[in-house]
Order: sequence, then structure tokens, then C-alpha cells
Amino acid sequence: MAGTLQTLQIITSPVTGISTSQSRNHKLKLPQLIFSGNISVTANISNSLIPRKLRSLTGTIVIRNCTNSDQGNDGPNEAGKRIGPSNLSVSAGPLLNFVGSNFLPLALIGGVALGLANPTLGCLAHKYHVSKVSTFGIFFISGLTLRSDEIGAAVEAWPVGLFGLASILLLTPFFSRIILQLHLKPQEFVTGLALFCCMPTTLSSGVALTRLAGGNSALALAMTVISNLLGILFVPFTISKLIAGGVGASVPADQLFKSLVVTLLIPLIFGKVLRESFKGVANFSDNNRKLLSKLNALLLSLVPWIQVSKSRSLLLVVKPAVFLVAVVLGALLHLMLLGFNALSIQTLCVVSGGNKSVFAKKENASALLLVASQKTLPVLVAVVDQLGGRFGESGLLVLPCVAAHLNQIIMDSLFVSFWNKKEQPDNNGKVA
Repeated sequence: MAGTLQTLQIITSPVTGISTSQSRNHKLKLPQLIFSGNISVTANISNSLIPRKLRSLTGTIVIRNCTNSDQGNDGPNEAGKRIGPSNLSVSAGPLLNFVGSNFLPLALIGGVALGLANPTLGCLAHKYHVSKVSTFGIFFISGLTLRSDEIGAAVEAWPVGLFGLASILLLTPFFSRIILQLHLKPQEFVTGLALFCCMPTTLSSGVALTRLAGGNSALALAMTVISNLLGILFVPFTISKLIAGGVGASVPADQLFKSLVVTLLIPLIFGKVLRESFKGVANFSDNNRKLLSKLNALLLSLVPWIQVSKSRSLLLVVKPAVFLVAVVLGALLHLMLLGFNALSIQTLCVVSGGNKSVFAKKENASALLLVASQKTLPVLVAVVDQLGGRFGESGLLVLPCVAAHLNQIIMDSLFVSFWNKKEQPDNNGKVA
């Protein structure tokens, strides 16, 4: 305390030219002197006695007590080095922003890593059909967030949807011919990727990614549901003509149809009916679209987690170099499909009216590009099971397709994140 009062005397005397005892007779307003030792002293000093440069200082003067170093402080600047909650939040801000911007790819990569690290839980989830539950949840959320005006936008974009169905079921299966020209041991890797080309679009990831990209989600839903239902008829035909060399390939049509109705149509209709029946549900869905999108991403990450967990034993048997080649082939296949559909969109824009074309709208183009360039894994697994080893070992046929399935989802999620980041400045400008 004695040291503190000496500090006060040293500071006040040069400024005022009077002693601290004399300054008590003046009643004008003064700055408050605050000490780092939690001591607050207020003195009254005549305004006329304060130098002109200091008269404008009506705030608080802070004096740090350097004698606290005996109590464990390192020096006068130690207080500035303390890390509080605000500093932690500032330092964690970029990390949280990165996680928020790349939530889907991070969730997918996390699912893959978890499946490789500990397949037990993933195999248990497969035993209890968790993947079907996740697909049910994704389409239920799609029904909850599906607005009536979006349905109207999907109807208006019927030419886009029609070309999307043709691309999924008729055009992209021809890429299997290119795949079959490759030679790789085991050859089942090549055959599996060729079969993968003949599949309809993904059951859930295309819709989820379209919604994250701000695309026409209703159009994506329509192409997904219709292509998978029609795929029951088209898949046996394309496999027998393009891969099997005229040999008939049986597909469990009844089983697939029932499964698609239960996992796609029923939850979609149920979510939409619930939205239209209760206004509170609609308001909640509209006000929490970002939260529901993240929930969709988590449900979607269950698929690669389960598939990798199931295939882990095969992954350990196959030589890493051979499997890496299969992974690269799957990535190249997806890039080929993206390039084909992107070129088709540009061509159709020129043919059908340029910038005024329905294909030129970003919402329609993104839905078509994402949905028509992906292939579904669950339908492939069902088809391979019914083939009975006709094209080789079932596990080896499915394994490269698991990698291709993960590739397309992770690659497209990165593309969507890039598109969203690219449009953020424009969106901020509009809000401002």
C-alpha cells in the first residue's frame, strides 16, 4: 500500500504542481486512477491546473502494479498474456468456420476412418439395417423441407429431369464399355466398375448435395426416385447387353421395388404430409434448414462407415498398390461422368435458347450435374448377390465400387463446398 501511495504522489505532483493534500479542496471532475492491485483512487484536481494536452483525457488511467511479480506474475505485461474465453473463441473461430464449410466431406472421411479403425460397430450397424434407417431419415427430412413452390419449379424443369433420366439409365451405362478395355488383376475390379456404370443414381447423396449447393432439390428428388424405380427394369437390360455379352442377368425386381418404396417414397410422402398438416412443423423446418442439412450429412456418412466396415477384411487381403489403382480408376470414372454431363448441359443450353434456357438456370444445372453423375452402391450389392458369382468373386466385384462410391461423394462434397465459398462474397453483398 505504501508503494502504491508513493506511485500516486509521483504521478499527481508533476501534473498539478501541488501536493495531494492540497488537491482535496478542488471539486472539479477528474480522471479515475485504477491500479492493477485492485485499488481504485479518485482525486479532485482543478481543471485549470491540468496541462492542455491532458485536459481532453476524461477516461480512465490504468496503472499496473509491478510488485505483483513476487506473487507469481512474470512481469508488468503478464496480465495481457492471460487467455480468457474471448481469446479462446477468437482462436477457435477459423477452425469452426472450416468445419462448418466442409461438414459433409469431413463427416464422410470420419466415417471411412472409423470403419477402418474399428469395423465391429459398422458390421453391427449393417446387421440391424442402419443404412436403410439412414436413407429413410434423409428422405423424411427431404419431405419436411420440400416446399410447394419447389415442386412447381421441378415441374417447370421437366426437360432437365427427362434428360437426367436418359443420362442415368441409357447414356452413362455405355461408359462400362470403356472400363472393360482395361486389364487389372484381379479382373473383378474392372468388371465391378463396369457394373457400377449401369446402376441408377445414388439414393440419398445426390439429393443431400443438391440441397447443400442451393440447387433444385425437388428436381433432384424426382430424378432419384424415378431413376431407381425404372432402374429395376433397365439395369438387367444394360448389364446383359453391355457387359454379359448377351447372357441374361437376373435382378431381384420384386425385392428391389419393395425396398425402394419403403426407403424412398414412404418417408418422402410422410415428411411432406407432416409439413403441410402442421404449420409449426413447416416453420421449424424452414427456420432450421442448416441444422437439418448437417443432420442429413451425418446420416449420409453412415453409408461409407458401414460399407468400409464390411469390406475391411477384403481391403487387408488385396495388395495396396492394386487397390490404389482401383481407387484411381473409380475417381477417373466419376470425373468422366461429370465431364460428360457438364458438356451435355452446355450443349443443351446452346440448342434450347442460350441463357434463357431451362438448362441454363444454376439450380437446375447443379441438380442435373450432381444427380446424373453419381451411381448407387446398394442396388449394385443387390444385383451382385443375385448374379451368383457369374462375373467373379462377389466381394472383389463390390470392393472397387465401395471406393468409387466414396470417391464420388467426397469429390462432389468438395465441389459443393468450393461453389458455396465462391458465392459467399456475392451473398454478403446482397445482404449488405
